[in-house]
Amino acid sequence: MLFQNKTFFITGASRGIGRAIALKLASEGANIAVVAKSVTEDNRLGGTIHSVAEEVNAAGGKGLAIQCDIRDEEQIIHAVQQTTSIFGSIDGVINNASAISLTNTTQTDMKRFALMHDINVKGTFMVTKHCAPFLKRSANPHIITLSPPLDMQAKWFAPHTAYTISKFNMSMLALGWSAEFKEHNIASNSLWPATTIATAAVQNLLGGDMLMKMSRKPEIVADAVHYILQQPAATYTGQQLLDEHVLQQAGITDLTAYAITPGGKLYKDLFLD
Repeated sequence: MLFQNKTFFITGASRGIGRAIALKLASEGANIAVVAKSVTEDNRLGGTIHSVAEEVNAAGGKGLAIQCDIRDEEQIIHAVQQTTSIFGSIDGVINNASAISLTNTTQTDMKRFALMHDINVKGTFMVTKHCAPFLKRSANPHIITLSPPLDMQAKWFAPHTAYTISKFNMSMLALGWSAEFKEHNIASNSLWPATTIATAAVQNLLGGDMLMKMSRKPEIVADAVHYILQQPAATYTGQQLLDEHVLQQAGITDLTAYAITPGGKLYKDLFLD
């Protein structure tokens, strides 16, 4: 059990990629703070903090359901206090929670603009800020932020400038933390899927059933996180990683099993040439 007695604070963990990461780490005996807003199930999205915490327990870990809107600093502080009072530590932070709106400038409602920046940028910053004192006490602490490699080509901004700058801001935070926390041997990396991932966001917001069939399962990201967290934090840091490249490092070259349609065409994720 690689992560027995290790505690991971995962935002947006009630469904999709966050849930997959929680269950993968739980299978190695980890303690999981399941941090999200969802306490009642939305039929379009599925999953709640309570259902995932139960799944974590069934998978071999210990789940703690924590309702938290990461736009609210007081809620984050309370979530960190809950986690450390029960589990005693935080060994890794997975900044997974994110908001999306693929709209151009004139079509972007300012409430949606504020939502993306409050969750993606401010929320990610505040979560890491309040977890950092506990990460400093861990033997091999990691921060993993789900955001794309930085690429300043105008084509990534043109269709959805507001969303793009919010995601690139997350990557800049991850890069900054790798240098800021280096003296404490806290690793900070960004991680992004090479293809679209079959989640509710892809189904409901991006491309429906057709794009789902051209996507990979969330487990590919979870397996990449699993590998990253095993690496020495003092040296495995400051990288802008892609899931399939991480798995190559782990010796996994056949990715067929991750595809929703094995052998079918895969759709490259945003921000990747």
